[in-house]
Amino acid sequence: MSSVKNLKKDINYTLGDIISICQIATELNPEVKKADADAIVDEVIVTFDELIAKVNAKNVENKKAHYKAVSAELETRANALIEKVNNL
Repeated sequence: MSSVKNLKKDINYTLGDIISICQIATELNPEVKKADADAIVDEVIVTFDELIAKVNAKNVENKKAHYKAVSAELETRANALIEKVNNL
């Protein structure tokens, strides 16, 4: 991980893109229920808050390993959210 700043940007951009995809899916496909898409958006926001809180944690012993773990968690959770969007 090159920097904490870049990790925060990755979290923001990745989860922001998932929210955009949900909005586009509801606009372009009338079969998609808005409530289902809104539930996914709410889950994205919770994920964002949790990951940013982990990045901002001050009592970390090995920062490099911690940030690498947060980055891996971002990838895993983003993939799970994308699967949910694909199933709309």
